[in-house]
Amino acid sequence: MKIAFLILANLILISESVFSFQIDGKHLFILSGQSNMEGLNPEESFIPILKDSLGGDKIIVVKNAMGGQPIRRWYKDRETIDGNSLIEKPDLYDSLMNLVNTVIQNENILSVTFIWMQGERDARESYGSVYEASLIGLYNQLSKDLGRSDVNFLIGRLNDFDLRNEKYPDWTVIRDIQVKVAESNPHFDWVDTDDLNDGVNREGQKIENDLHMSAQGYVILGKRFAEKSIQLIKKPESN
Repeated sequence: MKIAFLILANLILISESVFSFQIDGKHLFILSGQSNMEGLNPEESFIPILKDSLGGDKIIVVKNAMGGQPIRRWYKDRETIDGNSLIEKPDLYDSLMNLVNTVIQNENILSVTFIWMQGERDARESYGSVYEASLIGLYNQLSKDLGRSDVNFLIGRLNDFDLRNEKYPDWTVIRDIQVKVAESNPHFDWVDTDDLNDGVNREGQKIENDLHMSAQGYVILGKRFAEKSIQLIKKPESN
């Protein structure tokens, strides 16, 4: 009986220790990509929803995006994939990670969620054949640099701007790849954006089936990113 009591007491202490460890940590959200990520204002809907669910003092949000950029400005091994000598260097990834490493100093990070909204440039340049390897490679690169094997990956799929591939030859190819990658791992997911590019943009202009989101579309996008991120964080580990 005494041995059983001691075992139970130790289990309680361990549980309390783990619980305390989780309470003291923070959840990191890394947002990056090109113009449709650049247009997203996390303060409008993304951060408020995270605060309501996880607590305002439990989240760290880092956003670094630039319009019109190909994935090779993030993924460092891109040249080895297609064999071309590319002008662009992965400087955007380096800038992103400099920000991340600065804000997570001395922080206990409970979870990392990488949110990616990009692909338009690669679709326009017909790089669909190497986009899947680049996308997975970028995720692995980030995971390795952060020293984690549990990074969540949330992808915003290209909208329905050019489903006939008339202006951007690999538009639907990139869309399909994004979904394929997002459904390949329990730590991954994707967000639909097909209904977010109609209405009025931030400049007050009416848009329809546009390359970019409407003003309200960006608000909804932030909401969807936040809700899917929370689902990934709270998703139980599979045995």
